[in-house]
Amino acid sequence: IKQIIALVGDPGMFAIGLLVILTGLWVVHRDRKAGLKIRPKYFGWMLAESTAYAVVVAFIVSRLVGALYYNVAPVTALAAAQVELPLSKMLALSLGAGLYEELVFRVFLVGGLFWVFSRVRRRTKPVVEGAAPPRDIPAYLAAAILGAIVFSAVHYVGAYGDPFQLPSFTFRFLFGLALNALFLLRGFGIAAWTHAIYDVLVVTNTL
Repeated sequence: IKQIIALVGDPGMFAIGLLVILTGLWVVHRDRKAGLKIRPKYFGWMLAESTAYAVVVAFIVSRLVGALYYNVAPVTALAAAQVELPLSKMLALSLGAGLYEELVFRVFLVGGLFWVFSRVRRRTKPVVEGAAPPRDIPAYLAAAILGAIVFSAVHYVGAYGDPFQLPSFTFRFLFGLALNALFLLRGFGIAAWTHAIYDVLVVTNTL
């Protein structure tokens, strides 16, 4: 997200945001034509659930990192990034991370890895005809762990990457692992909102 802001600037971010909104409206229109009903109360429950996940995951991961690295204060992913941006852009960065990063790392990366791993296992493991396919736990675990490693590592790549530090890498890995679990168990919406709300809490010094 930092790379996108630096490359396209404010007009580019506005255009990207507008494109996302228009895409969302198209999806809503398509679903309504298909007879699917939108229940506004569910958005409130999603927001509450995601906020709870954001706070709990941040607390647990911070304490784990603090315990793993003696004399190193618990860190947060954005705090370790040393990004100097106005609050408005940091909020845009936070909300954008919830959408763009989750779309790339959870839907495309983790979802793609799970698809590959599950197909490989099905080829090596016979399936009883007519039986419901079992939940492929090893494929879930492999996709979640590998996806979390890539998610953490990408933050240190390129001209706009952060200086590599093992505590911040560990934090991002564990946080990414938690988001991967949320994506696989609760879906994209919960994972994206959890990520976005966590980042907003960090940049507003709420956490």
